[in-house]
Amino acid sequence: MLKYFGTDGVRGVANAGLKPEMAFKLGRDGGYILTKNKKNAGQAKVLVSRDTRVSGQMLEYALISGLLSVGIEVLECGVITTPGLSYLVRAQGADAGVQISASHNPVEDNGIKFFGSDGLKLSDEMEGEIEKLIDATEDVLPRPAAQGLGTVTDFHEGVSKYLQFIENTIPMDLDGFNVVIDGANGAASALISRLFADCGVDFTTIATHPDGFNINDHVGATHTERLQAEVVKQGAQVGLAFDGDADRCIAVDEHGNEIDGDHIMYVIGTYLSTHGRLKHETIVTTVMSNLGFTKALARKGIKNIRTQVGDRYVSEEMRAHGYNLGGEQSGHVIISDYHNTGDGMLTGLHLLLVLKKTGKSLAELLTDFKEYPQFLVNVPVQDKQTWKQHQPIVDAIASVKQAMGDDGRVLVRPSGTQDLLRVMAEGPSQAQTDAWVDQIVKVVQAEMGN
Repeated sequence: MLKYFGTDGVRGVANAGLKPEMAFKLGRDGGYILTKNKKNAGQAKVLVSRDTRVSGQMLEYALISGLLSVGIEVLECGVITTPGLSYLVRAQGADAGVQISASHNPVEDNGIKFFGSDGLKLSDEMEGEIEKLIDATEDVLPRPAAQGLGTVTDFHEGVSKYLQFIENTIPMDLDGFNVVIDGANGAASALISRLFADCGVDFTTIATHPDGFNINDHVGATHTERLQAEVVKQGAQVGLAFDGDADRCIAVDEHGNEIDGDHIMYVIGTYLSTHGRLKHETIVTTVMSNLGFTKALARKGIKNIRTQVGDRYVSEEMRAHGYNLGGEQSGHVIISDYHNTGDGMLTGLHLLLVLKKTGKSLAELLTDFKEYPQFLVNVPVQDKQTWKQHQPIVDAIASVKQAMGDDGRVLVRPSGTQDLLRVMAEGPSQAQTDAWVDQIVKVVQAEMGN
């Protein structure tokens, strides 16, 4: 198990849990690991970008200093989305990219996530190599004095290259819609108007005026209440919400209902399938996707393969078997015909494209998708990793699964960041689902409750 890296890079409260000293070491050690195969460090090139958090520049400058100290050329992209950085790493033939962002987290948090030359997140093995250097008792990496030091070049024009790339994936103007777009006061805020106007969308925006402190503040993909109200108020056909680094997209239908990643994948996936473009008639999701999603796909002859939680695992499964659509209920949607990572703005545009080509509304396209009631309880425990060693817990889960049959689903897993055991179930009714979860939770609390 990794010490510093989680499922989405290194995260913590900025200047407390995630200090500039750590950012420097991540730049120095991570930069070395990612470029060590170059014949000389001066040939290595790394792109660096950030979201709109007030702590972003502090961590960015520290990280860049670390990269420069081992002789790496840095292209500084400024504020851009995480999928934007991922694209530019490949487009520029760079050795790596580093995004400073805590995605959908509140402003006090920040994070540092690395991308390899393929624009993909690093493997556990490579992150482990970086961690070994961070914890080494002695720093033996190169320290050039004058000749061989890295340099920084402004690469803010990368934003335009990225927006042109997304626009080129849309084959027609997307006129005829009234769309409300929520930028979460994050990295997409300055990009939305340029992109959606160029694609012919009639839109208004909310939460596109970041001040360093208001990122994700009751707006964006994790707080759609304001967007839902605005869609209804304006009589809009669609609402689109991104998160702080815009790798997620959550939609709102014409009635003001939230449309999560499962629903978006269903709409795009069934459209691709109808036109013979869904590879292997399969959509890849995580274990958190709703049972109703899987059953709705099955009625269309589409398979749903599930991975552990984390979009990186979805991406790995897609690449391993040649699937071209996957993602998470939380709004990470990977359309690999165009991009190899979740991209909120690209997803939003392709959702609008399906509406345009079918002539149907979101609500109409989701008529056959019946979501199962879901209930999740986070149980504080003493040792989350040992829960399978407690036979009463295993027996309780087995009992619930037997009672469910094919009409429900139970998932028990440890939290990736806290001392919690997450107990989740889905069933035919909310009352029955709640009862199943309570049955397991009581046993967990008795066996290993904290």
